[in-house]
Amino acid sequence: MAPPAVEVVDLVKRYGETVAVDGLSLSVATGSVTTVLGPNGAGKTTTVECCEGYRHPDAGTVRVLGLDPVRDGARLRPRVGVMLQSGGVYPGARAVEMLRHVARLHAYPLDVDLLVTWLGLGRSGGTPYRGLSGGERQRLALAMAVVGRPELVFLDEPTAGLDPRARLAAWDLIGSLRADGVTVVLTTHYMEEAERLADHVVVVHAGRVVAAGTPQALTSAGAENALRFSGPPGLALTALLTALPVGCRASEPKPGHYLVEGPMEPALLATVTAWCAANGVMPGGLSVGRRSLEDVFLDLTGREPRP
Repeated sequence: MAPPAVEVVDLVKRYGETVAVDGLSLSVATGSVTTVLGPNGAGKTTTVECCEGYRHPDAGTVRVLGLDPVRDGARLRPRVGVMLQSGGVYPGARAVEMLRHVARLHAYPLDVDLLVTWLGLGRSGGTPYRGLSGGERQRLALAMAVVGRPELVFLDEPTAGLDPRARLAAWDLIGSLRADGVTVVLTTHYMEEAERLADHVVVVHAGRVVAAGTPQALTSAGAENALRFSGPPGLALTALLTALPVGCRASEPKPGHYLVEGPMEPALLATVTAWCAANGVMPGGLSVGRRSLEDVFLDLTGREPRP
């Protein structure tokens, strides 16, 4: 079995009095896509930056491809791709010109023209970086991260701000990287993205790993099934909770989106639909199935937004 591409053990990182990462440990299998999830301020970006060698850990160990990313940065840089959220590009540089420059820094780069076509950068290829839209900058950053054929690539919110077509193209590219044996570590706020791409999911909250596993394992744990429906936001769920069997839960994870968790039996479905009828609610998108990754994420990190 190949050693882990990334191994973090008891990582601690502080900013003054604030502990951003508090004894975090995780492992990334070689050739896998690992998604790191967490609310804003959870410590996921700091953890990734320690792995990239941009930040020095205050305690713990970080190994990337078997090397220390700070001490061995010069040896790692040719082997690791990093997608930057902002900066790193001269404002006057033209998009494809910059991509070709980055490609020339590597011994065996990907075909630039193919990458431009794949990510839909053709029309904006001659545009200076300062004139690119947010989505175009995002696609260029992704292309620059992978053009050098890295063994390992870190992607920070790779599809943020992309339209659906561009997002699908990015997902296809990430899938192609995995098929070629590239290890991918990505952070994202899109649960659909994590479920679709990830071999392994790591959920970070308050500087610690609170859950890790395959998407299927995480969504299969706990409640066996869930009933979902949509309706007017802010419905009072007290009467529904009273009518449901003991141990069931009812919540509104997002405005107008309702979730009932518990053993799915005909009587429970009848109770929910009867409650909807009594409240004059036509339940939209009524479906029964296992919990989604978003349900798991909210249960682990809290359903109330952080201040």
